[in-house]
Amino acid sequence: MNATRWDDFLVAEHELIERAMAVLGKELEALTPGAVTSKKLGRAIDFLLQFGDKVHNVKEERFLFPLLERRGIPTQGGPIAVMLREHEAERGLLGRMLLALHSLATATPAALGTFKQEGHDYLQVRAEHIWKENDVLYTMGRNVLSEDDNLTLLAGFERVDRETYGEKARAHFQTMVEECERGEARTRLIENLTSEQLEAILETVPFELTFVDAEDTVAYFNRLDKEKIFVRTRSVVGRKVDKCHPQKSVDKVRQIVEGFRAGTLASADFWIDFKGGKVLIRYFPVHNAAGTYLGVLEVTQEVGWIQKLEGQKTLLA
Repeated sequence: MNATRWDDFLVAEHELIERAMAVLGKELEALTPGAVTSKKLGRAIDFLLQFGDKVHNVKEERFLFPLLERRGIPTQGGPIAVMLREHEAERGLLGRMLLALHSLATATPAALGTFKQEGHDYLQVRAEHIWKENDVLYTMGRNVLSEDDNLTLLAGFERVDRETYGEKARAHFQTMVEECERGEARTRLIENLTSEQLEAILETVPFELTFVDAEDTVAYFNRLDKEKIFVRTRSVVGRKVDKCHPQKSVDKVRQIVEGFRAGTLASADFWIDFKGGKVLIRYFPVHNAAGTYLGVLEVTQEVGWIQKLEGQKTLLA
């Protein structure tokens, strides 16, 4: 979108929001007790909160409303006050729905009814809000804002986009809506990373990782050539996993792997005293998006210092 007017810019964003609202409305109607929550429902709520509120509404609150007030449209007791109250109502409804989303499959009929009602309340508030802005507030704005004001607003709107989603924000918003409508998983986030960035991340995480593939062969470990809790050298890669453990634990290792492969085991945790500390060793099955078993991830971490934590240390301390 290359709008040259502030109002065209915001109306175009309303159209994106309305597309997500249409998805939300259909998904609410399809909700039944015990049903698996659809991807479309989650995508719609996420878009309406992340874009509709935290991007679109923020543009109005940071730039449009204050400028309208300076040009003579009152905030207290006027249309801007109504818009601000409705923004608060919208974000409150969406926030509660987002928190309840992942428990819908086990929700009681009453809880499900509350969720659906809040969804319909949101749709009504937002639909009326869009009408009030498009047909009333923006019309008032066009009568009092100058061309310089227009350029100021456009620059402010674009700044919000850049601050939240970078230079490609507009294309990103369009993609988000399309994924919402199709119900497909979002573009894999890992595609945003270069191989150099991914390797650097894996080398930076504060624990040791080892991946054993579906053929029970060690395929990867991090912290190569760095100090590790359990020494691993390049020769480990390509070795069968049961050749990497003491003979007395091989049967247990095989039992864990077979449990992961069969889907009867979700994880396996062990902790030992080692080199004067406490070491936590955790195993997890790894599956792709289709559910196909890919192997086992071993996570090893020294946790003695964690056990000693007391009180709080916050970011503000």
